[in-house]
Amino acid sequence: MTFTFKRTDLPDGFLFGTATSAYQIEGHRFGGAGETHWDSFAATPGNVVNAETGAVGCDSYHRWGEDLDLVAGANLDVYRFSTSWARVLPEGRGAPNPEGLDYYDRLVDGMLERGLKPAATLYHWELPSPLSDLGGWRNRDIAGWFGDFAEVIMGRIGDRVWSAAPINEPWCVSWLSHFLGQHAPGLRDIRAAARAMHHVMLAHGTAIGAMRGLGMKNLGAVCNFEYAQALDDSPEARNVTKTYDAIYNQFFLSGMFRGRYPQEVIDGLGAYLPKGWEDDMALISQPVDWCGINYYTRKLIGPAPGPWPALAEHEGPLPKTDMGWEIYPEGLEHFLTMVARDFTGDLPIYVTENGMAAPDILTDGAVRDDDRIAYIDAHVAALRRALDAGVPVKGYFVWSLLDNYEWALGYGKRFGLVHVDFDSLERTPKASYQALKAALARS
Repeated sequence: MTFTFKRTDLPDGFLFGTATSAYQIEGHRFGGAGETHWDSFAATPGNVVNAETGAVGCDSYHRWGEDLDLVAGANLDVYRFSTSWARVLPEGRGAPNPEGLDYYDRLVDGMLERGLKPAATLYHWELPSPLSDLGGWRNRDIAGWFGDFAEVIMGRIGDRVWSAAPINEPWCVSWLSHFLGQHAPGLRDIRAAARAMHHVMLAHGTAIGAMRGLGMKNLGAVCNFEYAQALDDSPEARNVTKTYDAIYNQFFLSGMFRGRYPQEVIDGLGAYLPKGWEDDMALISQPVDWCGINYYTRKLIGPAPGPWPALAEHEGPLPKTDMGWEIYPEGLEHFLTMVARDFTGDLPIYVTENGMAAPDILTDGAVRDDDRIAYIDAHVAALRRALDAGVPVKGYFVWSLLDNYEWALGYGKRFGLVHVDFDSLERTPKASYQALKAALARS
């Protein structure tokens, strides 16, 4: 199976890439990295499938050269990677870890040597445990700590990265982790969630300011989106769908690009936000150079008993990935159009994550993942429709390069273009990798 698009079908300068994150692939026990709240979250019974951690991951800490060869070998332009706060600053503050800084130095230089554009994300969810002990994202001081981390790591590699963004998916860092309790630190507390949501935004603005102070350019923001559709036509279902959309798809984007939060969220969280939060909005909404969209699925939303937000997700009828997520490429077109129209205008937009989990059985040295090829193909088609409508989409990055540690689901869900045997750590490019290599070939 092949893709129906090729590189020349997209505008000149359109970038294709792939993405990973530090804790999911590097092997956190290597190289002097400090403890994170994910380590203790996974050590708590019932939180993570098989109590698996990122201690070894894909051992990209040692195999980074092989992994960068895979990125370049697929004819990709950009490698979107993240830096580990706890690898760079094991205590979260204070003295840097020389081995950690050296690792990211080698990684960035390795990308440049292979003709790849390094796209850095400062934080992809692994908070140093000493900062978690001080309240983590509930503590306003975290914005300053994060700004200091930005200065340390970007003071080392910021002169060579093509782009940088402070925080991957603020919704996951705050709501999923402090209200739903599904990710570290595993809290289910509305006050904690409200404060984490605002402090994540404050940390974003602080880090943008710190990187501007270093003279860096091409700085962006990356949010995740889920298409919210009402379960039925009842007023109750429509109302809670608006609430879901406001929390998930509007809150962080509105803070960054409008300097205010949606009223639907303020109605529910206003009593729990930190005092004087309004005074932070100018810092939070300082200009960025691009916006990143992470998109995977849609959700059907209906009313539920109980306090705000009084909603529930329902299983939908569409084909699903191995995560149980509905495949709905129309949602990507919707968000590309909506973000440009309502928030960012002419600012460049990148699809910074899109992909699917599949069972991906290695048979006779190969993985036939035609379902992933179809998924990517349909979403690139949706992106092209948005382009045709005038949306300034400048790139598309597949999640993920490698099968990796999928957080609370351990190593059982495979998103990679490349199969990883988690015993031998051998890499095997899948059919989707080969198809992408052919589609992106340069004449």
